[in-house]
Amino acid sequence: MQVFWQLRWYFRQQWRRYGGAIGILILVSLFELLPPRAIGWIVDDVVAGEMSLTVMFGWLGGLVAIWFFVYFLRIIWRVWLFGAAAEMGTVLRNRLYKHFSFHPPVFFERHKTGDLMARSTNDVNAVVMTAGEGVLTAADSLITGIAVLFVMTTMLSWELTLLALAPMPLMAIAVFFLGRQLHSRFSASQAAFSDLMDKTQESLNGVRMIRAFGLEKRQQADFAAVTDFVGDKNLGVARVDAKFDPVIQLAIGMSFFLSIAGGAYMVHHDRLSLGDLTAFTLYQGLMIWPMLAMAWLFNILERGSAAWNRLKQLFDQHPEIVSGEQQLTKQRQPLQVAISQFYWPEQKQPALADVSFTLESGKMLGLAGPIGSGKSTLLALLLRQQELTDGTIHYGDVALREANLDQWRSRFAVVSQTPFLFSRSIADNIALGRPEASMAQIRAAAEAACIDSDIMQFPEGYQTLVGEKGITLSGGQKQRIAIARALLLDAEILILDDALSAVDGKTEHRILTNLRQQRGKTVIVIAHRLTALEEADMILVLQQGRVAEQGTHSSLIKEENWYAEMYRYQKLEQAIEEA
Repeated sequence: MQVFWQLRWYFRQQWRRYGGAIGILILVSLFELLPPRAIGWIVDDVVAGEMSLTVMFGWLGGLVAIWFFVYFLRIIWRVWLFGAAAEMGTVLRNRLYKHFSFHPPVFFERHKTGDLMARSTNDVNAVVMTAGEGVLTAADSLITGIAVLFVMTTMLSWELTLLALAPMPLMAIAVFFLGRQLHSRFSASQAAFSDLMDKTQESLNGVRMIRAFGLEKRQQADFAAVTDFVGDKNLGVARVDAKFDPVIQLAIGMSFFLSIAGGAYMVHHDRLSLGDLTAFTLYQGLMIWPMLAMAWLFNILERGSAAWNRLKQLFDQHPEIVSGEQQLTKQRQPLQVAISQFYWPEQKQPALADVSFTLESGKMLGLAGPIGSGKSTLLALLLRQQELTDGTIHYGDVALREANLDQWRSRFAVVSQTPFLFSRSIADNIALGRPEASMAQIRAAAEAACIDSDIMQFPEGYQTLVGEKGITLSGGQKQRIAIARALLLDAEILILDDALSAVDGKTEHRILTNLRQQRGKTVIVIAHRLTALEEADMILVLQQGRVAEQGTHSSLIKEENWYAEMYRYQKLEQAIEEA
């Protein structure tokens, strides 16, 4: 029953539905007590020859009316109860999605996507079942069971009632131990399902690479091993489930045997009438559902408890990065960075050290350096996806830690090296950040990103579906669509994280020229192809997390260091390719 206490926050929100449903359940239980008692009276009167055919049909008509009325009441409480439970699924999934949205990237490094999807589907469904079927079985079994026991004990025979209940303690003990087994096995089953979701997602995402390397058979064997493992775990749950029904049926069979045997003895000795024994057996029939429900309730609660514990593990993980309260002004401010040191978790060497610069509003900053030099780390700190503890980043006079996080991130438009496109039309993908944008605005952004002519060559133009993750487009087309999406946002600061790597040099030059023509926009460009940084107002060359060189393109060329050497190498490589 602990899971009900854990879900009390939702029961308080929906107390009208749950309270109304339980109230009707009580009313239904009271009405269901009438037919067995009435049938007992009819049997006694018929045996005694004191009931006419007209009176008997009158009684039967009344019973039919009661049954129709109970049927109508059952419809009402089912709509209220299961409607509230279904809404809980919506509440939990929205809460999970919002919870995921506020977490930094490190959260998704700890939890695989397949695991999060499994918890958002299977575990939520198990909790919803607890809030629906669980509440039903708990309330209905208790209400019906108590009411029927009261009538059987006070109006018929308490001795026969005790005899009929004799097998119940044995059933309760068996169900208790089976419930404990079910909890552990269901938790293992859900964890195995998460692994299956992870494997499925990885296989589908990497299907091109799998085919390119001819790994289909190996992947099929690996996937078969995972599915077999999940099947074994589910079979373990099914084995425990299979033990519930025999235990319950055996207890019910013993209960009926004892009540019929004891009732016959009491009727033979005139301690009970035949009508009372008939009513008793009918009431005992009503007790079958509470007995079944109690066992089924243990099953549901153990599943719901295991599922809620898995969801609670996610809800208990609060975002490491908390928004500040300082509101940002609409006036654009310079960005001042002074990083003393920044370490990634479990790394002994700093990812960044002694990095300081000031980026004025409307200027272009270029970041260059070897792979692993700290360029992407610097962007993560600027976006506050990672927390800087040793150093400061200021936007004007406001420290980044004190700024409102939503306002700060809304000032950025980021284009990564491998942009993500949704399985929607090209127009929808470009207008992702501004769904209300007109087609003219979408095309203007596409023209600035040098992708409009490519789009118009498609048969359906901007309404062309790009496929999942943009699978129908080339790498350069995906990058330029992502740049158009960022330009349409018209954000104050545009970040291009090696976002021009898949386009040719001529197109790269045109895009950068278009960006320079947008006055007032601050641009941060990470590039391995250094021609993209020729027009930058300031270039930082990072090596091993430190600023090795700093200046403009022309000044760095003269210094004969890494930047100059790499620039000449790339120029030579380009000339060879053109030749």
